[in-house]
Amino acid sequence: LSIGFASEESKKQVVEDLELTIGRGEIVALVGESGSGKTMTALSLIRLLPHVFDIKEGSIKFDGKEVRDMTAPQINELRGGRIGMIFQQPQSMLDPSATVGSQVAESLTVHRRLDKQATKARVIELLGEVGIPEPVERSRNYAHQMSGGMAQRVMIAAALSADPHLLIADEPTTALDVTVQTQILKLLERERRERELAILLITHDLTVVSSLADRVVVMYAGRIVEEGPTRNILSKPRQPYTQALLRCSLLETDDEQALYTIPSGENPGIETTSGCTFLP
Repeated sequence: LSIGFASEESKKQVVEDLELTIGRGEIVALVGESGSGKTMTALSLIRLLPHVFDIKEGSIKFDGKEVRDMTAPQINELRGGRIGMIFQQPQSMLDPSATVGSQVAESLTVHRRLDKQATKARVIELLGEVGIPEPVERSRNYAHQMSGGMAQRVMIAAALSADPHLLIADEPTTALDVTVQTQILKLLERERRERELAILLITHDLTVVSSLADRVVVMYAGRIVEEGPTRNILSKPRQPYTQALLRCSLLETDDEQALYTIPSGENPGIETTSGCTFLP
């Protein structure tokens, strides 16, 4: 899969020659620094790319069906239905003018077509499942009344409400304290296990990867530079960028050691080239 600028004159690509598969019940971590193409890759899966970008070539298949060929109604059924997504900054993603319960209910109404009473009962059940205390009372709250951790739980409940086959989690623990991070990761692992849910975990935090992912895909400047089982990637990385990324991580740093830095891989658009983008 290759993603570039929509302009026909531009040959620059923000994601180039990406090949990625996710099996049922598998957690795959898409790792890389900000600007490496992780979120663009995720948005392309549900055809939500910003209008200035376009898929230049390649195929996206979900449950054996070509996503690029889907009609508008089919895509609407896919988004929030068979594919759920947790976006970054949950408090800003929640509608401040609607209760959190009504926002979780929206997906149930659209994708499950439950009646009002069944929808309300299922919303309370979902909020309880994701660890929100007093779910009946909390369902009447607004976004500004929720902490960051509670808002993230609401987003997870909404994403899981239609029983998706795939959950895309874009930086699900960013800006959360360590205790809440651990709770969210345990919640995702439990949902994976109970639902046999496939999860695409987008992150730059290798501590999150080490505790949750089965497999790691490392991106730099719009390209996959290394992939493999989590244990192998974190213990014996072969690619220079992965090695450098690990050196930047708290996994590899003691209290008295200065943090290691590497050149930015933020990708404003790369000309098509061959060879390693990190060490050409």
